[in-house]
Amino acid sequence: MNSEPELINRVAESDLQTIALDDMIREIPLDVFDLKDFLFRGLILKEKDFREALKAYDWSVHKDRVLTVYCSADAIIPMWAYMLVSAYATPQVRHIYFGNKTQAIEQTLVEKIKNNDWNQYSGKRVVIKGCSDQEIPASAYLHVANQLQPFAQSIMYGEPCSTVPIFKRPRIV
Repeated sequence: MNSEPELINRVAESDLQTIALDDMIREIPLDVFDLKDFLFRGLILKEKDFREALKAYDWSVHKDRVLTVYCSADAIIPMWAYMLVSAYATPQVRHIYFGNKTQAIEQTLVEKIKNNDWNQYSGKRVVIKGCSDQEIPASAYLHVANQLQPFAQSIMYGEPCSTVPIFKRPRIV
């Protein structure tokens, strides 16, 4: 006979709903398109060569993905160059952004948060997961709290075993 009391996982038995923003990031099929690779000597945009390179490029590798376009080289890129990339990419990609990978993840994640159906959290106690193996933009936390507030009974930040209270709906008497 074991005289030790049975351990009960109160977190697992609670009605807490956890939202992991890093899971939302993992769902973003993101490709990066760096104009630097299409510049003469990595510095100069030559219109004829640029147009030929874009025409020869296999745009199907970005089929149904999110594409972010930027230039990592310290070069002057005319505005029409970005528009030309968009003209080639648009028939293939799900969405196109300007900026580096971090900026595209932030924009896509915020858009995803705004378009999510938050009704499933009506009257629920919700924890926005704090620890992640990926960097979560601060704007994502701001937007998820904003979108959840009309629905959730309470919003907390952190891990279910250790949370910081963010919002609690007042009880109606």
